[in-house]
Amino acid sequence: MLEELRLRNVGVIEDAALVLGPGLSVLTGETGAGKTMVLTGLGLLMGRRPDPRLVRHGSAQGEVEGVLTARDETGLRAWAEPAGGVLDDGALLVSRVVPASGRARAYLGGRSVPAATLAELADTLITVHGQADQQRLRSPAHQRAALDGFAGLDDHVQRYRSAFDRVGRLEAELRDWEDAARRVAVERDRLREGLAAIEEVDPQPGEDDDLRQRSERLTNIEELRTAVEGAYAVLTGDELQAGVVDRLETARHLLDATARFDAELGEWAGVIDQANQLLSQVATDLGIQRDTLDADPRLLEEVHARRASLTALTRRFGPTLDDVLAWASAARGRLAELDEGSRDALESALDGARGELDELATELTDRRRTAARDLERRVTVELGRLALAGAHLEVRVAPTEPGPYGRDDVVMLLAPHRNVLALPLASSASGGELSRIMLALEVSLAARPDDHTFVFDEVDAGIGGGAAIEVGRRLKELSRHHQVIVVTHLAQVAAFADHHLVVTKTAADGAPSTRVERVTGIARERELARMLAGDVSETALRHAAELLRRVGVGA
Repeated sequence: MLEELRLRNVGVIEDAALVLGPGLSVLTGETGAGKTMVLTGLGLLMGRRPDPRLVRHGSAQGEVEGVLTARDETGLRAWAEPAGGVLDDGALLVSRVVPASGRARAYLGGRSVPAATLAELADTLITVHGQADQQRLRSPAHQRAALDGFAGLDDHVQRYRSAFDRVGRLEAELRDWEDAARRVAVERDRLREGLAAIEEVDPQPGEDDDLRQRSERLTNIEELRTAVEGAYAVLTGDELQAGVVDRLETARHLLDATARFDAELGEWAGVIDQANQLLSQVATDLGIQRDTLDADPRLLEEVHARRASLTALTRRFGPTLDDVLAWASAARGRLAELDEGSRDALESALDGARGELDELATELTDRRRTAARDLERRVTVELGRLALAGAHLEVRVAPTEPGPYGRDDVVMLLAPHRNVLALPLASSASGGELSRIMLALEVSLAARPDDHTFVFDEVDAGIGGGAAIEVGRRLKELSRHHQVIVVTHLAQVAAFADHHLVVTKTAADGAPSTRVERVTGIARERELARMLAGDVSETALRHAAELLRRVGVGA
């Protein structure tokens, strides 16, 4: 609720404070007194683009301040805290400063904010209905929300949105599963191909070292043969000379024969015997190896081929053969983990969620169409009461692609007269007619109290008499649920006010100045008399008092 609006140096207003309250507040005054400047100031507070020409002549800057309150402070705090602002005794202070030259500034809760922030805040709290100001119910989204609020579909829409979000999540999960399945297939193919290459070679632990040794042996076979044969000859001798083994045996016999005379000689004989046995075994082994040291080019080629196969594996999975074997072991384990799983469960869940979404969307469409007919009837009745006989509202609920709020486009159209084609709401009537149309809609849509503020300008354009009384009555009805502020020229409308504010203009030292004051009692009767008759004669005063009694509002 807009509790207070203060303007300084805006147009003809030097300093004026509008103390507002719940219910219906009316703003009256002579033509040219400055009522328009009040609405202009409110527009600045709502984030409208500033015009330096609005600054009062001779002033450095113009200022507009507003005090916003709510039944629940949580909503206001949610606006203030992100900007670093605070509430003042439960109220949110909003202001706009427009310099005569330079950039305008906006403040929320004592902190500077972009003007767009004020516009967003005002969009949730204040609706202005006046010429070129029919902000609410213009867009399809607002019209859909208005119809849903009228039909009490908020909970159903929330259930639909939850189902819509669930379908979106499951579709994303299925896409992720399919992407993952493709990645798994690629990885599985890579692992299988790698294992096939390793298993085809079938490397064994330590095989690379063994092959290296065999390769060196086969490559140097002649040199090995020469060394083995030479060593064998030294150990075993030949036809001309005894070998080391025979000569050591002779030495052992000589020492052993004298061992009975010298025990130490017997010990040496034993040592020589042990050495001779060892050398005899070496000679035997050399003889066996000598017989195997035959050049075999085919075997060497096989060893080289095997080593080349192992080298290809180590280059790909190495750098060592142990790394190749470790990769193969890890690949087998990973393949065991790579279970494709089943997409059946996801598809089943998605089918179920889509079915639920379809049921909710169908029910939502049916209830919207039923509510649309009811809203059409109600608004059409209201339009007749507001001197727009023959005008009728049409609410179309048309199919569209499923979205977060259903699969319906809600469009409100108005035919201002009988036998006239219904056109979109904002382009089917004049400013004054459109204000009354909006009033009829707001009265029809008002279901429960909230902290929204409605401002009506030109709502009484082109009417009078009984129609004006009915307009005032409908504004009063709307004010039972919301704060309503009306700029009016008709006493029949002003008579319904809970708060009556009068704008007057004076001239001091040749400079016009506007002030705003709340009137009650006889002062209010005098203002109503002026509005009725253009003067405050006794007759006009009696008519004003009678009007107040007629509408049931005390002066």
